[in-house]
Amino acid sequence: MTTESSRFLVADIGNTHMVFGLYENRKLLTDWRLSSERQLTPDELAWQLHGMFEQSGQPAEGIAGIMIGSVVPHLDAPLAAACERICKIKPAFVGSAEVKTGMAVDYKNPREVGADRIVNAVAAREQFGAPVIVLDSGTATTFDIVTPEGHYAGGLILPGIEVSLAALCKRAAKLPEVSIKRNDTLIARDTASSMQAGSYWAAVDSYAGTIRRLQRLPVYEHAPV
Repeated sequence: MTTESSRFLVADIGNTHMVFGLYENRKLLTDWRLSSERQLTPDELAWQLHGMFEQSGQPAEGIAGIMIGSVVPHLDAPLAAACERICKIKPAFVGSAEVKTGMAVDYKNPREVGADRIVNAVAAREQFGAPVIVLDSGTATTFDIVTPEGHYAGGLILPGIEVSLAALCKRAAKLPEVSIKRNDTLIARDTASSMQAGSYWAAVDSYAGTIRRLQRLPVYEHAPV
């Protein structure tokens, strides 16, 4: 059995990072993470993509398919061009006409739903069945709901931990910039720890409270998260 013909490259393009995974028969061979916080040209992305394959020891050519889920539109065209240049194959994008996820979307305007939210919902249904509640914490924190019938119902969007902390630092002149770090204390004794602990517990209680509210809805009482 050949190995190259069964390899697939998938990419999750978020507002902070681009995450790539190379799979063979559902087995993850290698993965990479790049920054997506600036505009990148096709040449820059091609150079980075080439370097990732070189570093992993995996050949870039001979890939059976490339699937990209992106919420950063200005990177779509440069990344597609880079993939075609390095991997010699045109990628498909979640949300495009040629990609069928097999999930009905019960949104008022299905085109508004981010590709990341659809991918999360499809993966959760595949792994846990339906109904299911999906929590994804990144630049934005999202809660997504899959109905008992397996449809994408919608959900909630709120600021991620990093965004909330950055906004606090920006608006409060005397507060320092601090890194996101788990801090279990409830009575912090310095400013940085106070901010880290406050951000951590605010997120924990926000997530737990939202999940409780969702699980009080009819048919979602026993939905896994």
